[in-house]
Amino acid sequence: MLTIGIAGGTGSGKTTVVNTIVNELRHKEVEVITQDSYYRDTSDLSYEARTKINFDHPQSIDFELLVDHLKQLKKGKSVPQPVYSFKEHNRTGDTIETHPKKVMLVEGILILTNPELRKLFDIKIYVHTDSDERLIRRLKRDINERGRDLQEVLDRYQNTLKPMHQQFIEPSKEFADIIIPYNRYNTVGVDIVQSIIKQRLD
Repeated sequence: MLTIGIAGGTGSGKTTVVNTIVNELRHKEVEVITQDSYYRDTSDLSYEARTKINFDHPQSIDFELLVDHLKQLKKGKSVPQPVYSFKEHNRTGDTIETHPKKVMLVEGILILTNPELRKLFDIKIYVHTDSDERLIRRLKRDINERGRDLQEVLDRYQNTLKPMHQQFIEPSKEFADIIIPYNRYNTVGVDIVQSIIKQRLD
């Protein structure tokens, strides 16, 4: 199993890079795990309390479960990947049966901050994008897809996203094997990753 971790700041283009790789390969032996599925269960908290959680801090992620699931997949066992609701700020209680494949892509803003998780990656990728561009993308996504209002997104960016990016996410770039400066014209980095994956699949 080839395990690839793809990190980068919020709105950097991680998901686009992952989708580009998957769509280009169109191979049944490629699976994606998203860090967002592994936000900690907060059912014991009220909705209002959940909205105040710093979801950009490593402590918000159930890394123990994510590491365990990835280890199980490497052993050839299927795992129940949690389903997370951004509108409820909590897991839904549902799971997605995730099966071991020849290539596992793990994507998320904080995945390179965890030493145990890093050890499980054969290739570590960091997607780098200008901070202004990331903010614009985050605004569009949270308002259009996650039901947030403009002030809520701006407050969260100023109070948590930006400082957490500077404290945890940007420094994790030093652990990357490949750094992809992402824009729609830069395809070389993605092409390199696809070539590596194709070699493994062949």
